[in-house]
Amino acid sequence: MLSPQQAQDRAQDLVERARRAGADAADAIYAANASEGIQIRLGNLEDVERSESEHISLRVFAGKRSASIGSSDMSPAALDELAERAISMARLAPEDAYAGLAPEELLSQAPWPDLDMIDSGELSPQTLRTMAEEGEDAARAVAGVTNSDGASAHSGSGVFALTTSHGFAGSYASTNHSLSVSVVAGEGNAKQRDNAWRQSHHREDLPSAAEIGTLAGTRAVGRLNPGRVRSGPLPVVFDPRVGGTLIGHLLGAMSGSAITRRSSFLLDRIEERIFKAGIEIGDNPHLKRGLRSRPFDGEGLATRPTTLVEDGCVTGWLLDTASARQLGLAPTGHAARAGGGSPSVSVGNVHLSAGTLSPEELMADIKDGIYVTELIGQGVNGVTGDYSRGASGFRIIDGQIAGAVSELTVAGNLMAMYAQLTPANDLEWYRAINVPTIRVDGMTVAGE
Repeated sequence: MLSPQQAQDRAQDLVERARRAGADAADAIYAANASEGIQIRLGNLEDVERSESEHISLRVFAGKRSASIGSSDMSPAALDELAERAISMARLAPEDAYAGLAPEELLSQAPWPDLDMIDSGELSPQTLRTMAEEGEDAARAVAGVTNSDGASAHSGSGVFALTTSHGFAGSYASTNHSLSVSVVAGEGNAKQRDNAWRQSHHREDLPSAAEIGTLAGTRAVGRLNPGRVRSGPLPVVFDPRVGGTLIGHLLGAMSGSAITRRSSFLLDRIEERIFKAGIEIGDNPHLKRGLRSRPFDGEGLATRPTTLVEDGCVTGWLLDTASARQLGLAPTGHAARAGGGSPSVSVGNVHLSAGTLSPEELMADIKDGIYVTELIGQGVNGVTGDYSRGASGFRIIDGQIAGAVSELTVAGNLMAMYAQLTPANDLEWYRAINVPTIRVDGMTVAGE
């Protein structure tokens, strides 16, 4: 795999070929990945995989017309053909008044912050196998676990480079390690399945394989013999493993593309109090070892820590250059590039600030409620904020976690849910969206 500088040079070479072919402006992205993985089931080796990929994509502009194209063929002849085809496509495309590269005066420049995303140690296939075996063994040792879906361990690395025709050139590399375990508890029709997994840039930031496996087994056993709940309004508490999705819906509604299309439930609500006073949501793309850390965005603009919600109020929109131009605002450094095509919007490492109550204190006054550990389906309307998803988890009775429940639906409207949202104090920092335990009063639960 190429080094970051070599990747940057390759992207720059393609931009220069595009300019020679007649592009008024251009940018290019080079991305490469290599990974190894081991799959274990019931102590036996199920699968060994090794993958390597590289891809280069080009976006060109002919006036206000643009086109994007990509290839995995890096030969000089193929790159020349790529540039020529992109120009031909752009000249046939419709004009877009908001198309173009990011403002030159806003481009980020090196040196960028050290985000510590590279683990110098490599994990051998045998080490990965040992991790998977230890994780599955720990899960199967939990009383009540009767079968296994398997355990997998992966390790990989990647490099990303972006160059533009108006002066930006940058690249960075990262490594990643992950371990997942999934097991089955119970017998016959009463079987239940659950899992646990973790991912990090550095192996030392992963919990032990035994800890992950034990958690998977405990979760599966905890789901046995689920009951049903009565329908009606109930307080709902979201476990941190699913609570981040509530913030994810907010981020989608804050994206510039949703605002320009007028398809967001937050439309015309900027600086309006959406959450309770004191609630804060932050975005930190410079968090060391963060899963979504990055030194610059997908258009070459600087990334920086941002407060997205302050004292319960949304502070602004998440804007790439095109949506910023359409709204008459400045881009916010949230552009992302997944490969070819125009930029989309993405965030860094997002967190909902912790509250003051422990999870136990947060639930103490709940006479009858639901503790959600799994959400099913995608019943969320980004335009109206209407929310309805299948769920399972546990009953809360007199402030205590009681028996498992399943086959229920939790529903509401995101605006009303945010207004009633209360975070606990158990915030942990290992996900892309990090949240503590969350309580939302007044949701509608449909069960029996």
